[in-house]
Amino acid sequence: MAINVDTVYKTVLLILNKEQRGYMTPQEFNSIGTQVQLEIFEKYFEDLNQDLRIPQTDIDYSDRVENLDEKIAIFKTFGEAVPATSGSLRYFNLPSQDAYGNFVLFYRLGSVVYTDVYGRQVELDRLQRNEYYNIQTSALTASTKAFPTYLYENQKIFVSPSTIIDSIGVNYIRKPLNVIWGFNVGGRGQYIYDANVYNGAVSPPTGSIDFELHVSEQTKVITRVLLYAGVVINDPQIIQIAAQQVQAEQINSKS
Repeated sequence: MAINVDTVYKTVLLILNKEQRGYMTPQEFNSIGTQVQLEIFEKYFEDLNQDLRIPQTDIDYSDRVENLDEKIAIFKTFGEAVPATSGSLRYFNLPSQDAYGNFVLFYRLGSVVYTDVYGRQVELDRLQRNEYYNIQTSALTASTKAFPTYLYENQKIFVSPSTIIDSIGVNYIRKPLNVIWGFNVGGRGQYIYDANVYNGAVSPPTGSIDFELHVSEQTKVITRVLLYAGVVINDPQIIQIAAQQVQAEQINSKS
């Protein structure tokens, strides 16, 4: 379940206006909201790396690694890599459309698999450039369809053996969509929230895009938006209060 963009925006405006501290336009909110979402999203991977080093509890809902994976799982997807050539080079481009028909922005590569003639999926072993070429020099270590390998560079996948020319699947993490609080202008010039699904194919675009983060992140999103809001409206007190809350959240998450 996503975090409703209208709820966040109206909460931020309520806090800012409660003490007449200023106003944040929809355009400012959309830019800040997108930045906040990316910051929280990118920190998942740093936190996961740290939590993997710590013994986890076996109590339901309390395992930090599982909880983080649940938040990351929102952005997990997969699709077919696209065969391509450039001169004598043969490689696969990352999918721009996932298996669900969504056009997505690639963020981080997961596993790469090859579907053999029997319909079985074989995971390719990822190698560095020196390994990728060196193992081919011996018949004992050379890549085969049973034990394929790949090199990942410049957002391109080079597969060995060269007899694999298609059926390469990619599991990956996509980038969150930009946050958009869409609106219509009322008769008195007021902004009226547009709750429809975002449509960027029309001019001007219509609809909205919610925060895609896990719903448990709503308080964190609001706090961080307020931190940036203090900068936008040049209010040191808002910045200080929000920064203290962010710091408290970070300490609590590591304790």
